[in-house]
Amino acid sequence: MCLCESCALSRRNSSSDRKSNRTGNHDYLCKVFLMTSAESSPSRSFTIGDVTITDSSNAYVVAEIGANHQGDMETAREMIRAAAASGADAVKFQKRDNQALFTREAYDAPYESENAFGATYGEHREALEFGHDEYIELMAEAKANKVAFFATPWDFPSVDFLEGLDVPAYKVASCDLTNTPLLRYIASMKRPTIISTGGGSLEAVDRAVDIVTSEGAPLAVMQCTSGYPPQFDELNLNVIATFRERYPDATIGYSGHDSGIAMGLVSYVLGARIIEKHFTLNRAMKGTDHSFSLEPDGLRKMVRDLRRAHEALGDGVKRAYESEAAPLKKLSKMIVAKEDLASGRVLSESDFDYRSPGHGIAPADSGILVGKALTRAIAALTPILEGDVA
Repeated sequence: MCLCESCALSRRNSSSDRKSNRTGNHDYLCKVFLMTSAESSPSRSFTIGDVTITDSSNAYVVAEIGANHQGDMETAREMIRAAAASGADAVKFQKRDNQALFTREAYDAPYESENAFGATYGEHREALEFGHDEYIELMAEAKANKVAFFATPWDFPSVDFLEGLDVPAYKVASCDLTNTPLLRYIASMKRPTIISTGGGSLEAVDRAVDIVTSEGAPLAVMQCTSGYPPQFDELNLNVIATFRERYPDATIGYSGHDSGIAMGLVSYVLGARIIEKHFTLNRAMKGTDHSFSLEPDGLRKMVRDLRRAHEALGDGVKRAYESEAAPLKKLSKMIVAKEDLASGRVLSESDFDYRSPGHGIAPADSGILVGKALTRAIAALTPILEGDVA
């Protein structure tokens, strides 16, 4: 049985098979093949708005605005426009009902930080929130700029708030991976649900996947490391392969808190099809998330490289391209006479030398000439052609 069939069979086994983490070069190579094969999981499909994401599609790029708008509507609108101009497919905000989210002690706690927007943590968080009318305006801005708009609800009232706005999808923050009541409530809305997995165990991810799928919501699972930013050796991007094998019906993605654009590209090659990166207009702005966020030019470059990667991966069938013909003809070798050869000489490999350009018989095709007699004399370093022998 071939490599990919073996893996496909193992993935069709019962959930007990999911409990084992297979290791070794054989399994890893199988995973890599499956990650880059457009036909690896025909059931893997996830739709946000009018865009359907599959294994064979371009990366779906989410610009995570979060609270980087600083509670200012004009900044938020400008960020939506900049994200759209940079090529993002969606913009994402974060919605909190702070009275429902925090304990009274946490809400009233003094907040002394260079990034504070209020004297207490509650005041700080309230300063970064938008209400119903503001969300309507922001959704209209996103629609005008042809990007999807959705948000992360941090609590039950925020789910109701977003549901009332008919958002096309939900994103669950890593910190709520184990918040099973909230997970179930979000999934019960039956909307496409993206879960981040930062700081979680594989068992916690299994449980979250089971909850979301049991409610019938379309599912995407994001590899994430909840450092701000994390070290590169903490990203563990090969978990993308683990997720793809473990959850064959879920779309897999990468939510990156790392600095720069390279890891988004790597994650796409490894099989992530939703790429989320924090976004800002200026990394020097006030706020905790700006320093590791992408500015518009960085987002534009990441989107550009992701689109190129989609084209560059190809279909896996080795072929020669027309663009290769001229340089290969110039640089490749052909068979020439090693020395002056007389007419009637029966040729052997010892009569040949190999020189550029390659517009004659290739060295690999020497069997065309070996054992045959020359019909004319050939000068040294002159090509020997098929018409020169009989």
